[in-house]
Amino acid sequence: MAGTPAADAPQADAPADAPADAPAAAPAAAGAAPATSARALLKQLQQEFPAFRDCLPLAIGIDKQLLARMPGLDRKTMRAALGIHTGSMRYLRAMEKAKVRHDLDGTAGAEVTDTHRLHAKEQLQQRFKKEADRKKAERDAAAEEEANRQRAEKLKALATKFSRN
Repeated sequence: MAGTPAADAPQADAPADAPADAPAAAPAAAGAAPATSARALLKQLQQEFPAFRDCLPLAIGIDKQLLARMPGLDRKTMRAALGIHTGSMRYLRAMEKAKVRHDLDGTAGAEVTDTHRLHAKEQLQQRFKKEADRKKAERDAAAEEEANRQRAEKLKALATKFSRN
């Protein structure tokens, strides 16, 4: 463990070569920001960055901005957190109406294309349809269960009625 602090110092001084030293940088980052779940990382991003907190449409390449600001961030966890965020209903609704994208600080940047707005709208429609289909299936199953229960009651009543005679 004596070699770990020495290994941390050059990486902190040279962020330009951080991607090349990503495996070595992971222990350094673990001390500052422990490897957490994607949801915990997303919560941290929402606390630190206005673009995440306010659910603003994110700039293309936001992952590179995150890696630059948070060296040693686990890429897999970061991508999972971004997936959760960009797949949320709140984000999709914001994207559907958005005109511009934002960087981590919330500063407006590039324009949101019609293609991306349409994609967000389609994703929302798919979700609503899927939810409606699920609810319909639940209602149908409940109705079928009730019909089976009533049928069983009638059969029992008939069996009781005719067994006495």
